[in-house]
Amino acid sequence: MYFDSKDALTMVEELRASYNSGKTRSYEWRESQLNNLLKVAELHEQEIVDALRSDLSKPEFEAYVQEVSSTMGSEKPFDEEAASAVVKELRVTFASGKTRSYQWRVSQLECILKLLTENELEIVNALRSDLSKPELESQVYEIAMLKNSCNLAIKELRKWMKPEKVKTSIAVFPASAEIVSEPLGAILVISAWNYPFFVGAIAAGNVVVLKPSELAPATSSLLAKLVGEYMDSSCIRVVEGAIAETSALLEQKWDKICYTGNGRVGCIVMASAAKHLTPVLLELGGKSPVIVDSGINLQACVSPDYIVTTKDFAPKLVESLKQELENFYGKNQLESKDLSRIVNPNHFARLTKLLDEDKVSGKIVHGGEMDKTNLRIAPTILLNVPQDSLIMTEEIFGPLLPILTVDKLEDSFDLINSGAKPLAAYLFTNKKKLKEHFVNTVSAGGLVINDTTVHLAVPSVPFGGVGESGMGAYHGKFSFDAFSHKKAVVYRGFVGDASIRYPPYTKGKLRILKALMGGGILSIIRALFGWPEA
Repeated sequence: MYFDSKDALTMVEELRASYNSGKTRSYEWRESQLNNLLKVAELHEQEIVDALRSDLSKPEFEAYVQEVSSTMGSEKPFDEEAASAVVKELRVTFASGKTRSYQWRVSQLECILKLLTENELEIVNALRSDLSKPELESQVYEIAMLKNSCNLAIKELRKWMKPEKVKTSIAVFPASAEIVSEPLGAILVISAWNYPFFVGAIAAGNVVVLKPSELAPATSSLLAKLVGEYMDSSCIRVVEGAIAETSALLEQKWDKICYTGNGRVGCIVMASAAKHLTPVLLELGGKSPVIVDSGINLQACVSPDYIVTTKDFAPKLVESLKQELENFYGKNQLESKDLSRIVNPNHFARLTKLLDEDKVSGKIVHGGEMDKTNLRIAPTILLNVPQDSLIMTEEIFGPLLPILTVDKLEDSFDLINSGAKPLAAYLFTNKKKLKEHFVNTVSAGGLVINDTTVHLAVPSVPFGGVGESGMGAYHGKFSFDAFSHKKAVVYRGFVGDASIRYPPYTKGKLRILKALMGGGILSIIRALFGWPEA
């Protein structure tokens, strides 16, 4: 039957008549319709999955998570009251001391390992559903890296937890001192599921709420399910949702908040944290550059935010990048099964806007093809884009690579330092002096020479931003320290309590105290005997 404008008008008039009667305003009517909707989803779950698969060729897992489960979700919204209840429950557990023991911490880290090992296929499928991520990338960059973080924490935890003995001064003799790593308390992590924040917070003995990204709904739902099954729910919770749920969580008092994302939301997180003087750990990204020297052997394709090279070398670099992209993804790169898709239509539209700007018109030297239906954009290279263009002022988060050119490579350092400090910066060169100049000149969260992003795989160095790219750092023991309070403890006996500390104050007492506070042993002896300084 054809549905035309006349039919549409009739339908709207009928609906308006019902609305004007007040029928839909009552609590009873609203509740009955919500219950009916829930009943439809429950009774016809398989038919819905089959229909979605037929219409969109969605895998069953994706269809269920994104469509059916959203209908069958909790009837009660997760508001400030619900968030407050969660935090109170977790604080009761923390106050009991349960999370402080070595045994509890290790058991939960082992639970993460078990969760990852027993559900690898489900995790890979969820990541494929959300991002069309290839299995190799999911296994290596998502699952394996998180496993490595857990294994390192388990191996080193006793050492990390052990109080650190430190020296004392003669001013407090006889005394000893140590630094005790104390768990902070209740931690809120607003981040991707696989970030080491989660491992560090647990290893440090805290209770944790993890708020995964709503932009990856299949992964988020799977994480909530698995954490509930494998981990101690009295200490570790997952809260799903979007802006409303995140806002409700941010209204609560936390002992630390961690956020991974963009600077705009980072400011919102900081403003919320400031209400309770809550410390934050922010990883905000930024425009991570790669500087390419003309003297290198071009055998690698990198994935930064932009590249800077010399004007003379740029054409050769472009041709090398084109060849490497063809080696990676074939001639028809838009169809490659190894190319991840854009996370959602909004981000696809944002990337399209970057390419459609007049300022970058004619700058595309490779790629640019798009598949709006499947949210795919072919790897795209742009040459000599203006520095004030959108693609150079916003984080890209997509397969777009602008290239800037300078007269001499040292000029690139000034170019980088003239903008916001990036999360990372990379240099490809064989020149020792250029490497030294890069390290001493460029300010960024981290630097890598002759590769990109590999500092993520080095747990002995901190990973974090500086300035606009974030604050705080994590990785290995740095993750443990990020969620611990370094508590100073000084031990003294009841002997050796010098009367010179107490009234009445005299010049002699002052002379001795000054020697104790800042002098060596000879100065102290002179002060005790009243001898003048040499």
